[in-house]
Amino acid sequence: MNIKQQLLFTLTLTITIMASSVLAFSDSPDNNYPLSPSQAVPTLAPMLKKVLPSMVNISTQGTVAVEQHPMMNDPFFRRFAPQMPKERLTQGIGSGVIVNAKKGYIITNKHVIANADTIFITLQNKQKLKAKLIGTDAETDIAVLQVEAGDLTSIPLGDSDKLQVGDFAVAIGNPFGLSHTVTSGMVSALGRTDLGIEGYENFIQTDASINPGNSGGALIDLRGRLIGINSAILAPSGGNIGIGFAIPINMAKKIMDQLLEHGEIKRGLLGVQIQDLSSDLADAMDLKGIHGALISRVSPKSTAKKAGIKAGDVIVAVNGKKITGASSLRTNIGLKRVGEKVSIDLYRDKQRKTVTAKIGGSTQGQMTASATKLPLLKGATLKELSKKQPYQGITKGLLITDVQANSPAAQVGLMGGDIILAVNKRKVTSIADLNKATALSRNQLLIHLQRGQNFLYLVIK
Repeated sequence: MNIKQQLLFTLTLTITIMASSVLAFSDSPDNNYPLSPSQAVPTLAPMLKKVLPSMVNISTQGTVAVEQHPMMNDPFFRRFAPQMPKERLTQGIGSGVIVNAKKGYIITNKHVIANADTIFITLQNKQKLKAKLIGTDAETDIAVLQVEAGDLTSIPLGDSDKLQVGDFAVAIGNPFGLSHTVTSGMVSALGRTDLGIEGYENFIQTDASINPGNSGGALIDLRGRLIGINSAILAPSGGNIGIGFAIPINMAKKIMDQLLEHGEIKRGLLGVQIQDLSSDLADAMDLKGIHGALISRVSPKSTAKKAGIKAGDVIVAVNGKKITGASSLRTNIGLKRVGEKVSIDLYRDKQRKTVTAKIGGSTQGQMTASATKLPLLKGATLKELSKKQPYQGITKGLLITDVQANSPAAQVGLMGGDIILAVNKRKVTSIADLNKATALSRNQLLIHLQRGQNFLYLVIK
């Protein structure tokens, strides 16, 4: 047998063996396979089939002002310079969730419909409807829309207070315009605060993939219940890295209820200035291992004063819910209804006490910087300006109504009556804007402000 014959024989034998192996495999029973032929394969499809009709895609159109060059304020220069458009068209996409099919209510994020003149939603069946804006809350980034249609499907609401780290979660939305995209993951963490994303933060963190366009979409549990509204991602490189944040549905529902009832948010107030209880402060107060919000000042005639709360008290729980710091207390109280009674657990002189307080009302848009994570502005009381609440004819910006003596804000030269127009080169018209702008640089702030008829910049380090 020559070499060619040997090679041909070997190749033929190899093909024969492979063919017999394939036949043996295809004819053999799958007894060792984890699932029998009659056993159902685990799938989320039945649950999603019921839930997906309640998800909507949102598209917006609007106009925004174009920032003009300062030279355009000079009439002489304007005579020779080409005319530039004062406005430009904008378009946006996002997601939303139908929470009341009968009345057509939809929850989404405020930033999804920001600057929108017209809002359209698209259902799973491709039906396109014009939506009406009911109300928004910049501090929590929640917006409520309404559409008129008779064949809507709503999603059942879960209880976000009962979530645990490790619970499975599913995110649904419209990332990059890809409608009704479903991703899965789990609850990675709860009660995330101090992210500088919104004014009131209590985020659910999830590793279910969330991308641009997912904002306003649903985070649901495996029973198909809505547990959160997808809001933001942590993306240092611009892409998803498995760290997404959703607003708990219990918080979103409270905001929606107030918007539907009052058309605005009436935030609860205790009348205190607060700060985190750091480990050094806890040691100094013989409260080692205790976490909570330290009361630095109680306003006269306030709800807290009437309840017997004093400066130096450390609040650790409200209605049995743990308070982990200043942001935690601010969010908890801010979402309570005015007039509601709450039970407050606190430490005073190393002794735990419980007091009852009646939630007071707050002036819309007014807060103290000491109640936020803005140490460089500590001591300044800020108030949002609007057409309803102008200051000397100015309707946009943050008015500094008061500056405490010897405070960090006073030491850098801020004064009562100053109006903050921009921070870190970003315009600010709300506390939420301020938090986002300061998140760009925690150690230094470039502030553009108006003082009387003068405009100036301050660098705060």
